[in-house]
Amino acid sequence: MDSTATIIITAALVFYSIGVWSERISGELKKWHLVFFVLGLICDTWGTGMMLEDAGGMTFDVHGISGLLAIILMFIHALWAYIVLRKNDEKAIKSFHKFSVAVWLIWLIPYFSPMFFAMAG
Repeated sequence: MDSTATIIITAALVFYSIGVWSERISGELKKWHLVFFVLGLICDTWGTGMMLEDAGGMTFDVHGISGLLAIILMFIHALWAYIVLRKNDEKAIKSFHKFSVAVWLIWLIPYFSPMFFAMAG
């Protein structure tokens, strides 16, 4: 596996985690959280593209399917955050973290699955 892709995917983890957990801790969605969601999405998509190129295409296993699902959910998550902020919906701004944490947890599956499969042999 290309180490550049691994670094970029890890940057996605850092950016996305900062966005999700700082939003959760602060108790409300802010514009700068959206910036970190988008940075995470960009890095994840970029790193995944590099990995797909190295692998010769998508694999239809737990890692491949959950990875595709994670990118789709990250996109929906960022778009929804933009809409919530644009509408300035106070209730949604205060409860958005529930969706964020759920997407983050799902995103962890493709991030960690290669390690678990390697350990399982």
